[in-house]
Amino acid sequence: MQHKKSKRYYALEMFPYPSGSALHMGHFFNFAPADTHARFKKMCGYDVFHPMGFDAFGLPAENHALKTDTHPHDNTLVNMEKFRAQLDELGGMYDWDYTLTSCFPEYYKWTQWLFLELFNAGLAYQKESQVNWCNSCATVIANEQVVSGECERCSTSIIKKPMKQWFFKITEFAEELLEGLDRIDWPERTKSAQRNWIGKSEGAEVTFTGMEGPDITVFTTRIDTLGGATFIALAPEHPLIKDDPSPSVRKYIAKSLEKTELERQENKEKTGVKTDWLVVQNPMTGEQIPIFVADYVLMGYGTGAVMGVPAHDECDFEFAKKYNLEIRKVIKTDEDKDCITEDGILINSGKYDGLASAQAREKMTSDLGKSRITYRLRDWSVSRQRYWGAPIPIIHCDKCGAIPAEIPVILPYLKDFKPKGAPPLANDKEFLNATCPKCKGDAHRDVETLDTFVCSSWYFLRYPYANRDDVPFEKSVQPVDVYVGGAEHSVMHLLYARFVVKALYKMGHIGFDEPFKRMIHQGMILAPDGQKMAKSKGNTVSPDGYIKEFGSDVVRLYMLFGFNYVDGGPWSDGALRSTAKFIDRVKRVFDNKSDTKPSPEIEHIRATTIKAVREDLDSFSFNTAVARCMEFVNALMAEKQVPAEAVIDLIKLLAPMIPVTAEKLLPGVHDMPFPVANEKFLTKAEAEIVVQVNSKITDRITIPTNATQEQVEKLAGVTGAQKVIYIAGKLINFLVWPLPPIVGKSKEKSEGRPSEK
Repeated sequence: MQHKKSKRYYALEMFPYPSGSALHMGHFFNFAPADTHARFKKMCGYDVFHPMGFDAFGLPAENHALKTDTHPHDNTLVNMEKFRAQLDELGGMYDWDYTLTSCFPEYYKWTQWLFLELFNAGLAYQKESQVNWCNSCATVIANEQVVSGECERCSTSIIKKPMKQWFFKITEFAEELLEGLDRIDWPERTKSAQRNWIGKSEGAEVTFTGMEGPDITVFTTRIDTLGGATFIALAPEHPLIKDDPSPSVRKYIAKSLEKTELERQENKEKTGVKTDWLVVQNPMTGEQIPIFVADYVLMGYGTGAVMGVPAHDECDFEFAKKYNLEIRKVIKTDEDKDCITEDGILINSGKYDGLASAQAREKMTSDLGKSRITYRLRDWSVSRQRYWGAPIPIIHCDKCGAIPAEIPVILPYLKDFKPKGAPPLANDKEFLNATCPKCKGDAHRDVETLDTFVCSSWYFLRYPYANRDDVPFEKSVQPVDVYVGGAEHSVMHLLYARFVVKALYKMGHIGFDEPFKRMIHQGMILAPDGQKMAKSKGNTVSPDGYIKEFGSDVVRLYMLFGFNYVDGGPWSDGALRSTAKFIDRVKRVFDNKSDTKPSPEIEHIRATTIKAVREDLDSFSFNTAVARCMEFVNALMAEKQVPAEAVIDLIKLLAPMIPVTAEKLLPGVHDMPFPVANEKFLTKAEAEIVVQVNSKITDRITIPTNATQEQVEKLAGVTGAQKVIYIAGKLINFLVWPLPPIVGKSKEKSEGRPSEK
């Protein structure tokens, strides 16, 4: 596919899951406005590439198939045809010749290729770890898919479970993922969400010498509070206490591991249990301090051990109060004498007295610890114990270990794919049994499938090469210019896509390291009851009936005008008829056009409307773009003779918004250039202003817009004023005493005295 380098424009919306029976109004609110933007860019002279595909693997499609007693393969094909028909009815400008379907072997062959590239680069690995397990979905759930301790898909409470899993080493790119956020045009809330998820902390590692038992190393961002550390808290998963002989400690650990990390962090009451066989020494004070196991400490952050400084940390304070631990203040605050700032002077710390905190941190790190940067980000768990996904292309051999398989590894058509705890593919002996590619001995295939987010983490690279079977993409592939989708994917899909692109860039497969130059989040169209539209709730609103009754352009224009694109709102069909009436008015204006020359007033509103609509469509401010076109129509209808050239521009302005109507009125309109404002008409040649005498209106006069105050005073014809107040282009007020005869068109008389004030 060839693009003009200077005019190429890659417009893309997040591709839909064909898991249900049809698209609803919430989906249309993503696609219709985004398609309007793409059409606008095309008319502006860009070579627009606007593809569409289907994110067809994963839990939504499999769960729908289980619910309807169908096969996900068959069900998905039927749903895709319905989705495509609906998108065509909406008037979508999609390059269907480049369609992708993630469950077809010609696509997931390359998803498996991506896995193997990461595997060969050491970025895909297998290990046993505590994972998030959903009993309802019978599969592992990634950290990002756990919402308030529940499965994002089915709202079942998540439990922790040890299991061998495949991971992608996203943590290796933590710093690049942070740095890249400063170079992309994305909503700040999305960038902030990713920064928080990555969770960079700069600090120091400090070792507390073991008095009884081993040493313990902690990570702290405030080493200058070391003198105030009166206890150590270990995560329940910490290896030092896994064999603790105390029954109370073992019971506490088991109970803690039943909770998700989010639940542990959100617990209002901080709990813990003291270990009797671990005691360490504070390296600054030399004092012995106790060791606790506390579930608010996470193994994945820092070293899984924190020093408790209750005087200067809220969580530590609550913990210390509960267990009657010493609270020792070591940093002066505003309440302390002779202190100016909260980040003030270190006290009670011997040779570090008198140092500002920043100086103290630097010196103490040098003396007592070592600098370290940590991240909250965890590696991405990508293997799932379900059927409907891309098979992991690995063969396991007892002699040779994990060996890359020849791709594509085809997903078999299983009749029984119901989750039973073990992966369904394990029951298919023909699939399971394999020959080791290395030693030619007996081996078995990996029976887990890839998280569907792996499929969507790179699909935008594949679109331009959808018809190529020799390569997944070429190095010359370009990033997406504008990407449209829901803010609910701020941390999952978008973070994963950025990681994959950075990994491919590092391996030399592509020439850029950020996938989406610009990100737009559409708001959510809620159900009429104000809740999120969901098939499970039975509150979805189908566009099909409305399109049949009013036509696609009416539905499309109503969605553009009736909602702010970034806010959305509850669905209501009350204004669909008035939207239809507006389109009828556009048709009447078009039918009544004549060869008359536009008046100065029409030229002005025409120019200002063109300028504003161009800006609005480029910034996804569709509701204001429609409003400006409505004002333009009103102005044209007020004319005795409607100038054809102004009407033609009106149809061009509306073409991206009501493509079917515009094409019928003006065939070939979408290949015509989008109007450009004539700058000389952006400012009116003349303006009407108010004339006041002693702050009372006496007249209205027409003046040149570039007239000086002196010229306006002469045109107003009021004499004898002691003072004149002029607001350019709006009014002129003469303060006069005594009152002179009023010269002007109006014969109204003003009475009274001007205020002596």
